[in-house]
Amino acid sequence: MKPGLYEILERIAEVIESRKRGDPEKSYVALLVGGGEDALLKKIGEEATETVLAAKGGERLQLVREVADLWFHCMILLARHGLGPQDVLAELHRREGISGIDEKAARRHQAKGEDE
Repeated sequence: MKPGLYEILERIAEVIESRKRGDPEKSYVALLVGGGEDALLKKIGEEATETVLAAKGGERLQLVREVADLWFHCMILLARHGLGPQDVLAELHRREGISGIDEKAARRHQAKGEDE
């Protein structure tokens, strides 16, 4: 990873945090947060769909742009819940070196243990 890329996520998270309680007429972040969780989740669904369509279209730059939009909106959702990129990166770090199949099975096992 290029030096400073993690810092970009931190700076974006700081901007989101500073704007989420701002004036919705002046801040896109405030508008999304103020619209409630369902509106934000709908927006993330739209961005995810656009990401899928960009991938299917095979245009690399469009895919990168759509993933950037998706990440940004997910960061707003995280901020709404008092979380940030460091929480997601910590989870990815925890999973590093673990098979995706094994990790998913462990989560399924944990969920069953909590339900019992």
